[in-house]
Amino acid sequence: MEQQHGVGAARFAELARGAVDRVVDANKDGVARAARLVADCVAADGVIHAFGTGHSQAAALEVAGRAGGLVPTSRIALADLVLRGGQDPAILRDPLLERSPGLADRLYALATPRPQDLFVIISNSGVNNAVVDLALKVTGAGHPLIALTSLEHTHAVPALHPSGKRLADLADAVLDNGAPAGDAVLPLPGDGALCGISTLTSSLLVQMVVADAVALLLAEGIEPPVYVSANLPGGHERNALLEARYAGRLHRGGH
Repeated sequence: MEQQHGVGAARFAELARGAVDRVVDANKDGVARAARLVADCVAADGVIHAFGTGHSQAAALEVAGRAGGLVPTSRIALADLVLRGGQDPAILRDPLLERSPGLADRLYALATPRPQDLFVIISNSGVNNAVVDLALKVTGAGHPLIALTSLEHTHAVPALHPSGKRLADLADAVLDNGAPAGDAVLPLPGDGALCGISTLTSSLLVQMVVADAVALLLAEGIEPPVYVSANLPGGHERNALLEARYAGRLHRGGH
């Protein structure tokens, strides 16, 4: 139902289609660089670790452990501190947890990465301490880093980290989800906006990178380890065999 002021499903769909086209065009080089990093990681028996907080967790779920995606993928989540790190669950109620000292060190240790592993960090703003801290941690340890962010948003707000760095400043490949500052794309009369776009465009970029990475692996004679749906006959058993190659290295947000 289309409402006054251009607010409604049809208008959002129109804006979403435009955003998809712009994101595809603007990220050709970024997707190519990210795909090369992913393919090299898989070829080196590495694991891709994805981290995002808030709604950026949706893009991390696109990276790690989904049907049609790569098997050697792991998701880092704040809940890891409790579910695998043994900390009091009350810490997850702390609205300032993302700013706590040493958080990146703890999350990195719980991820148990190997030197050949790759990190994907997702943040619309790209300026919060948790994501910048982790980006500094992983790049300092020599891991390649892919950043998935909104370049418009990150350049519209001040850098909050003491280093003055933003997530995009630290990455080997940057993917721009094309979201406006604040993410929402449908202006409301008077003030404000609704309907965030970053989840849609970020998922698109993740799948584009996976598609190009698999194309590179196939061209190089490497069989890509790809999940099938566990809800198809034999799917669970096939996936279990592939996961066995990475025993103890695949963490899925506390599981």
